Amino acid sequence: MSSTSYSANLYSATLTPDPWLRIVILSAGRVLIAVGLVVVLTLPLGVGVRATGSLLWLLLGAWELRSLQRGFGHCRSIRLRSDGRIQILSGENDWSVVTLLSGSIVLTNLAWLRLRLDNGTDVFELLQGNARESHDWRRFQVIWQHIGAAR
Repeated sequence: MSSTSYSANLYSATLTPDPWLRIVILSAGRVLIAVGLVVVLTLPLGVGVRATGSLLWLLLGAWELRSLQRGFGHCRSIRLRSDGRIQILSGENDWSVVTLLSGSIVLTNLAWLRLRLDNGTDVFELLQGNARESHDWRRFQVIWQHIGAAR
């Protein structure tokens, strides 16, 4: 094995999602569903149209929240490798390669990752870290810069 491929396999960052950030995401989703419901109910339309719109809004919101929770259940850790591969540690302690979706954003202390498993399940994770305190977050930032430059 060459030293290049050996070092590429060693350089990675493994991040664990924060349960509190997941609670924030789900709570924000519930609040937005409630706000949207109020907007639909106050539209200057007939009662039947507002009732139908409200029901559709609630069903769509519940489906989206369930999709988020399903994704949370599939992800215990995220590993970003220097070769650009991203892996997720599932609940069964199995690492699987995922696809990075557009709309993923990485800032200095915050990251929103949109990932897709091979079975089509979408995983959305809000991660936070500090490069001064976490070696993995620092490596994550460095690897992400290289991935972003390559795309």
